[in-house]
Amino acid sequence: MIKPRKQSGGLLPVGAPVWIVTFADLMTLLLTFFILLLSFSSLDAEKYRAIAYSMSKAFGVAWVPSSQGAPDMYPLGGDITPTVPMEPVIRDKGDAEQPAPQSNVEPSLDLSQEVVSEAAYMENDRLASRMISLLENEIEDQAVDIKFDDQGVVLSFTERATFASGSEELKLYMLPVLMKVTDVLADCKGDILVTGHTDDRPIESARFRSNWDLSAARAVSVVHRLVLDGRLNASRVSAIGQAETRPLVPNDTDEHRAQNRRVEIHIENAECRMS
Repeated sequence: MIKPRKQSGGLLPVGAPVWIVTFADLMTLLLTFFILLLSFSSLDAEKYRAIAYSMSKAFGVAWVPSSQGAPDMYPLGGDITPTVPMEPVIRDKGDAEQPAPQSNVEPSLDLSQEVVSEAAYMENDRLASRMISLLENEIEDQAVDIKFDDQGVVLSFTERATFASGSEELKLYMLPVLMKVTDVLADCKGDILVTGHTDDRPIESARFRSNWDLSAARAVSVVHRLVLDGRLNASRVSAIGQAETRPLVPNDTDEHRAQNRRVEIHIENAECRMS
């Protein structure tokens, strides 16, 4: 350990002299003063580019040259994303001009479509929940099934609950059920499509020529009941027969055929006033 030398005035301190602190403060103030002068002055852009280019070479920073040979400046507050220069394309005189290559990058997802889809899903969720609460007993009896997604709400009624075999006349059981459906849809906007479905067995009836006639007649019977009291605008409702062309399950057993014989009510673009 080095011991400080003694003098008549006391111990000599080890380290930098005291005046260095004052000197450092003075240099800092002078530097700040000149920086302020520089900020208040107007700079020549070309000289600034040249200085920046020289400094970039000195520190090994890559600059992308512009068409005039001077270094390009990055925009203030923008992203520092240098542009890679394109190589020239040499074509023969006889060659036709080729179209510019298209980018393989897929367009970004439209966020507005996501918002609309999410809003539609929530609206259909509320409508389906309302239907489920009103048709709870029918759902427990497996007379109706309710599903929904962002495209709409689907109520599927079994043939056992809606029609007698080979008939288009609604069972008495269905009249109050469809009245409940009308009560909800009367407070909603949107399109209503009623579709009738059968199994693959040909119908044997003097009234209907084929399953197409039967499925369409059943859809019309449901539509007639929905618009009967005038609360639903008939222009919103459509009826269509699908015959056996849209089976839920293969028509390979009697149980599966019974599942395929059904009537569906599709509600699309719903906007409801829920109490």
